[in-house]
Amino acid sequence: MSLERVRVSAATVRRLALTTVALNVVLVVTGGAVRLTGSGLGCPTWPKCTDASYHNTPAYGIHGYIEFGNRLLTFVLVAAVVLTFLAALVANPRRRSVIWLSVLSGATIPAQAVLGGMTVLTDLNPYVVAAHFLFTVLIIAIAYWLWKRSREGDEPAQTLVRSPLRGLTMLLAGLTVAVLTIGTVVTGSGPHAGDQHARRTGLDPGMVAQLHADSVMLLIGASVAAWFAFRATRAPAAVQRAAVTLIAVELAQGVIGFVQYFTHLPIVLVGLHMAGAAAVWLAALVLLFATRSRGPAPEPVTVTGPEVVPPDSVPA
Repeated sequence: MSLERVRVSAATVRRLALTTVALNVVLVVTGGAVRLTGSGLGCPTWPKCTDASYHNTPAYGIHGYIEFGNRLLTFVLVAAVVLTFLAALVANPRRRSVIWLSVLSGATIPAQAVLGGMTVLTDLNPYVVAAHFLFTVLIIAIAYWLWKRSREGDEPAQTLVRSPLRGLTMLLAGLTVAVLTIGTVVTGSGPHAGDQHARRTGLDPGMVAQLHADSVMLLIGASVAAWFAFRATRAPAAVQRAAVTLIAVELAQGVIGFVQYFTHLPIVLVGLHMAGAAAVWLAALVLLFATRSRGPAPEPVTVTGPEVVPPDSVPA
């Protein structure tokens, strides 16, 4: 069957794109589980699991199964990304912006795999581990952008709030990245290294934890200010709801952070805090994208003769 004869709906592309977002969040959680269970070197080398095998062996016990299981999840993500690209390629209507974003999303996977391999080859160097997590933050942003792009139209982007408030949402996204970055320093200075022999940053855990808490307070304060500004300027209801959601997620994450600190970092709470980090980032992205519109998604093209693919805009 010719590829030109295969067509899938835009809804299929949207569902696959959303699946890639969800899988990236799942990988954040399972990656945290690898570290929290001390399984970071359950597969002591890369790209193989051991010097003689690509998969885990009984000699490495439960840690090998946990680490290798996390590696296998990457292949699930690869499958979802490839399917998203193929679906975008044969979608009705076919849209260049969605295709190119699916290519960009796919290009991040091998780069992240190499960075993950470096964490193993450097024996869980805390700065490499931090870079590995922060690159996932970028991947989630691209995956969300792809999903959002698949749900909207191709008109020039229009800002739905006043220009200074659009800038404020960008500032919130930047502050969120800063909070997450400082959080990786806290992680690299704390007790859950992923392996009992892994090195730490050498920084005072209490000092960097206080810096992290201060940055969280700044982010929450800026988010509340943004919400009041949206209300005062009668911003669209969707924007106001996104701001409230962001504040709620930040507050929940802050509570988990404080409780885990004062209860001496139990692994269950630390795991919830990692999942919360992904949730805060997604909430910030939702608000950022809610402040602009590109019109409704295009309707399917009815083909009565040779198919003509309508022109499409570049990603924006």
